[in-house]
Amino acid sequence: MRSDIHPNYRPVVFQDLSEGVNFVIRSTVETDDTITLDDGAEYPLVKVEISSASHPFFTGTMKIVDTAGRVERFERRYGRRRKA
Repeated sequence: MRSDIHPNYRPVVFQDLSEGVNFVIRSTVETDDTITLDDGAEYPLVKVEISSASHPFFTGTMKIVDTAGRVERFERRYGRRRKA
């Protein structure tokens, strides 16, 4: 294999912002954030909004994750939905 053409493949922590769960997975993603876990090692940190810990398909519960204000904008435009 040629040197200096492959990305850096290393353990990276993916943190689910809605649940606070951390996953250590090997990845090539580049990030400037770091986190120190319980094992004492420092890992690069990638923050994600939805993972298998918070996605409705995997959890079986419906949860609205709105980080861009889309729900509020929709409710202002069309009104709030009433429960029967």
